[in-house]
Amino acid sequence: MIIGMDIYSAIRKRYTEGESIRSISKSLGVSRPTVKKYCEGDTHPDERKKYERPTVVITSEVKAFILSCFNEDSAENLKKQKHTAKRIYDRLVDEHQFTGSYSTVRETVRKLKTEYEIPGQSDIPLYYDPGEAVQIDWGEATVYLEDQKTKVYLFCARLSNSCDILVQAYRSQNQETFLEAQQKAFDFFEGVPQRVIFDNAKVAVKEGFGQYAKAQDKYLSFSAHYAFTLDFCNPRKGNEKGLVENLVGYARRNFFVPVPRIADMKSLNEQLLIACFNYRSNHKVASRSQSVSELYAIEKKHLTAIPRFRFDTSKTAYAKVDDFSTIRYDRNNYSVPTRYLRKEVAVKGYADEICILYESKLIATYQRSYGIGNTQYRLEHYIDLLERKSRAVFNAKPVRENVTQELLDWGKILPGGNKEMVKLLRLCLDYGEDKILSIKKKIPSHIIPTVDMIRLYLNEPLESSVVYLNQDIDVVETDLAKYDRKFGVTKS
Repeated sequence: MIIGMDIYSAIRKRYTEGESIRSISKSLGVSRPTVKKYCEGDTHPDERKKYERPTVVITSEVKAFILSCFNEDSAENLKKQKHTAKRIYDRLVDEHQFTGSYSTVRETVRKLKTEYEIPGQSDIPLYYDPGEAVQIDWGEATVYLEDQKTKVYLFCARLSNSCDILVQAYRSQNQETFLEAQQKAFDFFEGVPQRVIFDNAKVAVKEGFGQYAKAQDKYLSFSAHYAFTLDFCNPRKGNEKGLVENLVGYARRNFFVPVPRIADMKSLNEQLLIACFNYRSNHKVASRSQSVSELYAIEKKHLTAIPRFRFDTSKTAYAKVDDFSTIRYDRNNYSVPTRYLRKEVAVKGYADEICILYESKLIATYQRSYGIGNTQYRLEHYIDLLERKSRAVFNAKPVRENVTQELLDWGKILPGGNKEMVKLLRLCLDYGEDKILSIKKKIPSHIIPTVDMIRLYLNEPLESSVVYLNQDIDVVETDLAKYDRKFGVTKS
């Protein structure tokens, strides 16, 4: 019999006050077995016993057969060819003359599976010694780069013992970026851990996966120089580097909200570096008894010293300078001085920079372009050629893409024509365009300027302050006769 809370309360109260079960039953109109069931508080009316009807068709032999099907699947390890509940039911009917229903088998299979299989989300708690490992990973975020919404890639590194972090942003996930980012991480942590834990991305792995992965040659060389062991995770096993997986989300929520507005990647990474230092100084992981700064101070002592030789993380290629004095690297073009025309140069591509060398001498550097078919020109690379081919000056791309329209319009009114414009460009390279345009404002509008006139403004004598002495300097005359007396010199 199911009773309400008012009846249950009355039964318990009267019984604890000493009233008999017979009396309680009679006064409340409740059967004596019900009063006896609830009077001592051994059970509660809200407690419902789960109803289970024992099945006679699911015998121990049937359960054993179902478990044997699971074992077969495990041995074959074929994800798309496993026993379903329907297939097990069909086999029971065909092979064991099973007479029960499919729904009974399906429910038994479900229960046995929960007991047989380890849930996919099960993780083993891990512990790392100080200096043992760093976990690294990539993430994505959105920023406004020069007012354009741009996707950037976040390199995240986290020391496994102290949980100290480094986050840096890049335009690409190429190998040179990957190596440069790790190099920055070692600099930030002021040492190298024994192991680097990463997934199976192509920037690191040539073939295979997990413990069977073969590292890319450049990454193998990098790890040998910094003396750390490569530890690649198994596919789709984020729990093997759970610390850094959590860092990716943390960085997006805390470092990129609100969405940063930046002029270049360098300024963004400077902001991120400050945020990482603040994390080290102020953060405490909930599961740790000490703060990140306290744990890092301990772990830092166990990191391997950074070698003095700086590993070259660039991707190096060789290119021939074409007839337009440009070279091509990674689907984009960059100019070099015209004296290197048709010569072969070395091009080193870093994460955000391009360095061009001729016979080991640096001849040009650029901010790296990640577009397709872009060309960057430097005016100084073409000025010597323009002095010989001045007729092209107003149509030359290196001129149009490097000076303002205001300067071009001013050059067109110079009396010397194209040659005067080239001379004006030479002055811009020597003194800066802003300086030249400031002279334009000094020249009266009714006067037609010349380059010689502009030079006069450039060579104006500087006002110098003259220091006047307020009083004469006293000069003390020296009596030289005492030297004569000292050395016995007599006047003749």
